[in-house]
Amino acid sequence: MNHNHTFRFVPVLLALFTATASLRAQYAPPVLAAPFPGYINNYLRNSDPYMNAWDIGINVRGRFEDKDGAGFDYTGSNADFRLTGNGLTNDNNNKYYLTRIMPRVGYTAKWLSFLVEGRSSASYGDNRGDILVPADATKPGRALPEEDSDLNLHQAYLIIGNHKEFPLSLKIGRQELVYGDQRLLGNFRWNNDARTFDAAKLRWQNKFFGLDVFTGGLVYNDDHNFNRSHINDDHFSGAYFNFPTISRNNIIESYLYSRNVTVGSATVDVDPNKNPYAGVAAPFRNPAKQDLYTAGLRIKSRPNAYGPWDYCMELMHQFGNRATTGPTALSAAVASAPRLRQDANAAVIQGGYTWTESTWQPRIGLVYSYASGDKNPNDTTSQTFQNMFATTHLHYGYMDLNSLQNLDDIRLACTCKPTTTTSVALEGHLQYLDKNSDSWYNVAGVARTGGAANAGNGYAISPSFSRDLGKEVDFVASWNILPSTQIEVDVSHYYRGDYIKQSLRIPGSKDASYCYVQLTLNL
Repeated sequence: MNHNHTFRFVPVLLALFTATASLRAQYAPPVLAAPFPGYINNYLRNSDPYMNAWDIGINVRGRFEDKDGAGFDYTGSNADFRLTGNGLTNDNNNKYYLTRIMPRVGYTAKWLSFLVEGRSSASYGDNRGDILVPADATKPGRALPEEDSDLNLHQAYLIIGNHKEFPLSLKIGRQELVYGDQRLLGNFRWNNDARTFDAAKLRWQNKFFGLDVFTGGLVYNDDHNFNRSHINDDHFSGAYFNFPTISRNNIIESYLYSRNVTVGSATVDVDPNKNPYAGVAAPFRNPAKQDLYTAGLRIKSRPNAYGPWDYCMELMHQFGNRATTGPTALSAAVASAPRLRQDANAAVIQGGYTWTESTWQPRIGLVYSYASGDKNPNDTTSQTFQNMFATTHLHYGYMDLNSLQNLDDIRLACTCKPTTTTSVALEGHLQYLDKNSDSWYNVAGVARTGGAANAGNGYAISPSFSRDLGKEVDFVASWNILPSTQIEVDVSHYYRGDYIKQSLRIPGSKDASYCYVQLTLNL
């Protein structure tokens, strides 16, 4: 780690934090004291008390994003921070609008409940949807935007059980899986398409311990087609434990996840050009063949257990095997790729302090996130931690330039709630490659490429280059204008480090900026 760069950045952050002394770490939008059920529910429940068992509503979200220097557009992330380009292969600026409409109908009785939720996602003015090079028209998922504009099925599940009466329940159907801080498994609702699984889940919960056991498959968002999982060829299972009585002051959880992908995944949904996943946006297709297992332990302080202090620690180990291909490989490469033995680790350690006596509840937090990188790209073992099904937007910078793969991320954040309906946060990230014998991976876990090793003509595995990726500063705020209406804004800037400058020495490089404005309506 280049400590000189670290120490130069600290005074900048301290000055910003002093100017905004009431900011709070681990930003989250404000939560209303009494959650708003939506206008439809309000009307029906006020008209008929029996309608309290029903949940009928529509969630509508619109977002404008402006990305300069790291647009993840048609060219993908290989052009991130590139100074100039020809408008085709090196363009890295992108502005677009996203909309998402999610109607739902749910019902809850004593022993039975269900939810059916639809989703229509659309993107406008998005360069990722362009086909600028004719040859790319035959490539599956090439640069597709976050679009699944048909009214598709996001969730449809049935729950049998009542934990107040009996410790065992069953949840079956299309559902979101959300555990812990979503560093490995989350619903990814920040993304316009979000994430669900076709799964069955058994839950046992009593005062001594709890256990979720689930099995199913990831649902692939396929525009103009019914979204479905490829459960026979891409299977995901897990067991998540909690121990409520072991410690009075701490939450203790452990888990084991298993993803098993067969060679048959390379032949699913073949289009006329014999490419699979033709309508599925590129990093969410063609998973590598793998039998990958992730074990973890998470320990977190209970609210107010240590006064104004809080902490969380999560340790992860990954083993098994996986193929050498990445998520953007075509079917022939996926089918023929050899497998590597997996031996990777990740860890997260965080602590914070909240001024609980202040009405603004200011909090400062420090988080260190680590994921191992590969020591030798030419041997038969991989130490590159795989990010699984994470909601990465929550953790490694709002510009979404990294996943928890070959990464060291130091995050200093301050947050506050000036009112009951507003939240504000200022964050800074110092980011490094864990190993410069491995690639720099984007938010989807895809390696940045395009250059030759140590040549400075594009991203590559370059052992002679620095590990210093750069520094990101984020300012984000949200306001519940009405109980039904929330607006959120963000302004971010990334100061490129020596690794980026060295990788793009010949074409040149520049810093990157990002902003968004998001409006959410609960109808």
